[in-house]
Amino acid sequence: MASAAVDRYLEQFSTFQAELPGHGVDWLDRSRRGALDAFAKTGFPTPRHEDWKYTRVTPIEKRSFRIPERNGIEVQGADLERFGLGALDCEQLVFVNGHYVDALSRRNVSESGVRITTLASAINASSPLLESHLGRLADTTSQPFSALNTAFMSDGAVIHVKGRNGDQRPIHLLFLATSDDMVAHPRTLVVAEAQSRAAVIESYASLTEGCYFTNALTEIALMEGAQLEHYKLQQESPAAFHVATLEARLDSDSRFASHSISFGGQLVRNDINVRIEAEGAACLLNGLFMVGGRQHVDYHTRIDHAKPRGTSEEFYKGILDGRSRGVFNGRVKVHPDAQKTDAHQSNNNLLLSRDAEIDTKPELEIYADDVKCSHGATVGQLDERALFYLRSRGIDEDQARSLLTFGFAREILERVELAPLREKVTDALLERMPNAKQLREMVA
Repeated sequence: MASAAVDRYLEQFSTFQAELPGHGVDWLDRSRRGALDAFAKTGFPTPRHEDWKYTRVTPIEKRSFRIPERNGIEVQGADLERFGLGALDCEQLVFVNGHYVDALSRRNVSESGVRITTLASAINASSPLLESHLGRLADTTSQPFSALNTAFMSDGAVIHVKGRNGDQRPIHLLFLATSDDMVAHPRTLVVAEAQSRAAVIESYASLTEGCYFTNALTEIALMEGAQLEHYKLQQESPAAFHVATLEARLDSDSRFASHSISFGGQLVRNDINVRIEAEGAACLLNGLFMVGGRQHVDYHTRIDHAKPRGTSEEFYKGILDGRSRGVFNGRVKVHPDAQKTDAHQSNNNLLLSRDAEIDTKPELEIYADDVKCSHGATVGQLDERALFYLRSRGIDEDQARSLLTFGFAREILERVELAPLREKVTDALLERMPNAKQLREMVA
């Protein structure tokens, strides 16, 4: 089965390679071909691979997905209203089925300190930024989904932040699916020059309830003293497959924060890899997922402390109901030269059903002796005493359970600094609970 699945993608690449942006550009052709060869060699991951022990991608292998055409996309502005960010003043690039749609986007960049373009446009313009950074961070040798994205990448966003202006508008990238049985490989590149600052939001949503496949890859390079807030909100179709990788590299004294929220999808995998490559850099990883039914969500994080005086913090929470399954694997590696490292990791999970399941594995790998590192994980259910207290105050059982569940998630929600986005995520969380309207009034 795996061989047949790989062959389908090889045939698909042979059919579409001439239509990919930049076909004929030597360095890009080499990158794509090298990634495709690596994918052909490794194939799809199996449970025999330690990092995929609890997540089977057989449903993705078995299904044939088509590359959607750029033409014929029929989406109106009104269709996007529920995916917008309310009062947030931001630049917005909209991609439908993997293709950029200018008529739906809002690009008002006037500051000289930031340049936003689409990947297809940057490739066609022979941007030197791409040759220097695109594909330089992602591991396409041993990570098959990153290799597959690199081989098929055709559109996405390129964000180059150069100025020190801290009042720049956040940048919202909305990736919208409208068709069943299609595959999209969105690619995002963010390069933040020295002392620059920016906020980037990636949203993944759907106008269909059917099955499709999103395979996303984001590369982030922060130069000396740069600061980046990265937010990801995943609300794909409940039947969709969503695989995403984020690769970040941090230079000296840079600051990187990742906030990843996952609600949708039938099978979801998020890989978040950060490498601290110079002294004094810091990263913060926050995550929250809430799943039910037979949903499966998997978070794998890796932080490499390669240089001294780096700091990292991780806070992830999972809420599982029905027969859903969650996976968290957080690995922190402190290299021999990374003295004075300060790294802390926490993963807490709430099971709302007897049939829900979580596999959590926090890891520390330390090769330096002057460090402060800690990790911990918890798995539990709602506190019966707290439920009894709320019931005794006249709150019915569904509302009481929802209030306690919301209280469990609130710590992560409050870490989202952009207020309109925080409200959007809060609303999305409440909508997944019984009596959402009444609950919203109670927690307002």
